[in-house]
Amino acid sequence: MIDLHAHILAGLDDGPRTLEDAVAMARAAAGGGTRAVATTSHINTTFGLQPEDVARARAQLSARLAAEGVELELLAGGEIAPERLPTLDDDALRALALGGGSCVLLECPFAPVGSTMERMVDDLGSRGFSVLLAHPERSATFQREPHRLERLLELGAWAQVTAGALAGGFGELPRRAALRMLEAGLVHVLASDSHDARHRPPNPRLAESALAARYGDLDAQLEWMTTAAPAAIVAGEPLPERPTLPKARGMVARLRAWSAR
Repeated sequence: MIDLHAHILAGLDDGPRTLEDAVAMARAAAGGGTRAVATTSHINTTFGLQPEDVARARAQLSARLAAEGVELELLAGGEIAPERLPTLDDDALRALALGGGSCVLLECPFAPVGSTMERMVDDLGSRGFSVLLAHPERSATFQREPHRLERLLELGAWAQVTAGALAGGFGELPRRAALRMLEAGLVHVLASDSHDARHRPPNPRLAESALAARYGDLDAQLEWMTTAAPAAIVAGEPLPERPTLPKARGMVARLRAWSAR
């Protein structure tokens, strides 16, 4: 898997505090089948990080992983908050783009945003950047006005849903919003948005059991969202054709599926 949203760098934001904690996250990611992680520390006004801060911490962790034999590739990245975007020139955006390509991870604010995101996506496109929207299922705007997310995708953006939201880890409202987005074909990437090795772990397939109970065999869809689509985004290539999402099972079938596990 390729995890395009993870707070794995030590001491920069609300992710791991120490290098040892970051290594524990990396071990968990690699052990769960992830081969590459984008180091998407918060690029906002709260932490005030610069691209060089992220690059320096990524190099430090990469060297430590190599020394300890942890096979996990660390990709460039940053979770860019809308309020910070106007302060970043094209060189800064390129340094923060996912995997060193041309796609930036743009955070969807939790507060209502109206049409602001549309203008940002349009402006980034005119500057040569594509956009992956971070956790729209947790944004009040897209929970209440899904047509706004559809509009952003029409402008060329892609949507990343957090696996933990589909598993119910952020509450019922984000879970339902994530399922609606998934069933409407609006989700392109599943990522972990991990912050530690246990409570918010680096596992893009965290919701696999819950999704299997709802839809049945979902392997093709999960592989597309956690491997094929992320690889294309990092490479700057068109996304491969999306597999068909099975129809949701009825309640009785779901209960039987859960009881069989």
